[in-house]
This record gives sequence, structure tokens and C-alpha cells, in this order.
Amino acid sequence: MKNVNTEKLSARLETVAHFVPLGSKLADIGSDHAYLPCYLAKKGVITFAVAGEVVSGPFESARRHVEAENLTEMISVRMGDGLDILEPRDVDCITIAGMGGALITSILERGKEKLGTINRLILQPNISAVTIRKWLLVNNWELIAEEIVEEEGKIYEILVAEQGNPLKPYGPELDTELLVGPFLLKKKGNAFVKKWRIEVENWHKILAQLEKASASEETIQKRQELLQMINWVEEEIK
Repeated sequence: MKNVNTEKLSARLETVAHFVPLGSKLADIGSDHAYLPCYLAKKGVITFAVAGEVVSGPFESARRHVEAENLTEMISVRMGDGLDILEPRDVDCITIAGMGGALITSILERGKEKLGTINRLILQPNISAVTIRKWLLVNNWELIAEEIVEEEGKIYEILVAEQGNPLKPYGPELDTELLVGPFLLKKKGNAFVKKWRIEVENWHKILAQLEKASASEETIQKRQELLQMINWVEEEIK
């Protein structure tokens, strides 16, 4: 893994940092070494941050790193589960990076009462960004930007949302856009095409396995879903 510190972030975290508004009070959930809040504090982007960790090892790493950077007055390192660590009006921007989409949505869902005063969510799922897009749609968060970056052979999506009209970024092909991302679909950059070619290849492998399995209602439904997704995606990346 590349050397990451408060002077130079990884491409993935640098993209996340790019979307943090100037003057924000930030909560970085799952902050690990607190690289992101430390970087943003030293750049003068944020005025305050909460670095949250649920596991004692990363929590201690974050605490030591904040102390070493002399940022203890600006960054509060807290141990707790998800958004439980936040006090009312503590922050106005939340970043959650490096987790699965299902875990990110469960953190947001469980801490939903804390989101009323949040202006922006910046979310970087390692897998299943579609889960996040669906949650944003249902919970009246408007997707305002997306980026996709490749780093050391892995491809990451970054989703940015604000409270607003959740349907605004989507067109008539809602299911496809939820799957691949409405903004990313318009750009169709190299990382986007590469990601979905890999996904389609994996889906074909799963289909081949399903063909060998005994026919049941579940396998038939799964096969239909996969074929539909393959058709959607191949149409967009051909």
C-alpha cells in the first residue's frame, strides 16, 4: 500500500478531501489514523473535526497521530459506533470511506436522527455503491457529484450528497443509473469502463455456475437479474 500521511493522501482519500467544503466542521467515521481530518486541518479547509473509530487499535492510532501533529484542539478523536459519537450540531459534513456500501448505509440509517443538521455526505464504498444510491434516494438526499478513481489496481467510487431533490440526477433509466451512477455514466471514463467490464466478466462466471445448478425459483430469479444487469451494463460500455 502507498505511503499515506497528512502531507500527501492516497488518490482515493484525496478525492474525498476535494469534496469537503471550505470552513466545514467534519466528522470522519472510521477514521483509522485520522489522516483525512489531519490533512484537511493542516490545509485550512476545516475548522473542526471529529475522528471516529469503533475499534481500540485504530482509535489509539488516530489519537497518537492527532497528538503528533499538534492538532488536539481542532480534532476530537472519539471511540464509538458510527454516528453515536456525534453531539447535536457538532459537525455539518460527514465522510465515511473504505467500507462496504451496506455497512455505510447501516451507519447512516442507524444514526439518521443525527443527519438533520448535516449539509453534505461524502461516501466512498469499497463495494456496492448501488446500495448507497438507493438509500440516498429513499431518504431524500440528492446525489450532487460522483468520481471514480483507480489506485493500485483497485477501483473506488466516491459519492457526494446534500439534502435536496433525490430524483434530480436521475433520468428515465433509473435502475441502470442507480447501479452504475448517473454522473459516472455521463463521463464513462477509463476507470468506469474497466470496473464494469470486470463486473460483467464476474457475472458471466456466476451465470455459468447457475446453469449447472438445479433449477429452482431462486436460481431462475437470480439468473434473470444477472442477465438484466449484464444487458444494462454491456449496452453502456460497448
